[in-house]
Amino acid sequence: MEKDSVIILSGGVDSVTLLYDEQERIALAISFDYGSKHNAREIPFARQHCEYLGIKHITIPLDFMTKYFKSSLLEGGEEIPEGHYADENMKSTVVPFRNGIMLSIAVGIAESNGLKCVMMANHGGDHTIYPDCRPEFVDAFDQAAVAGTFVNVHLRSPYTNITKSDIARRGKALGIDYSQTWSCYKGGEKHCGKCGTCVERREAFAEAGVEDKTEYED
Repeated sequence: MEKDSVIILSGGVDSVTLLYDEQERIALAISFDYGSKHNAREIPFARQHCEYLGIKHITIPLDFMTKYFKSSLLEGGEEIPEGHYADENMKSTVVPFRNGIMLSIAVGIAESNGLKCVMMANHGGDHTIYPDCRPEFVDAFDQAAVAGTFVNVHLRSPYTNITKSDIARRGKALGIDYSQTWSCYKGGEKHCGKCGTCVERREAFAEAGVEDKTEYED
């Protein structure tokens, strides 16, 4: 299969699964260091998986985001809330239009390298609080990318309408070691086990029948 794609790779469960799922098509993986509290924990895993699969990996700094954007996810922001993603307090973790910014850069890099597809691993569980993960955003951005590039770069988000449990099942079938991924927004030595993404990780692994080797604080 032709390698025609760029993937946005955080080092978390979803994007690492997509990396393995679509490895035959991926020419380049991009991680963004945008000043989140967990970037330093995630990005090394992204790099590690790319090295294992023989896929080129780059990290692009977006340090302006911590200066001008407001989110509890960013360094210097308020405390990361605890609870479930569906809880109202989780909205503080939204980094405004983060995916739109990262995708725009990825589309430019794709066209610069003659690649025709950008991949993003958003999923159905993100829709509750993250506007730039929803199907209408994906569709609109895909149209914008096609219209704004000579090579008609497409956005491909195959997990948009499935759950994180579905993704974990796919990863289990692919033999992915999820202990070599990072989710926790707090970015400590271990996963806190209580923030929205830790709760979601635990639930997804349990529902998918994936052995959870994650080290949690609680």
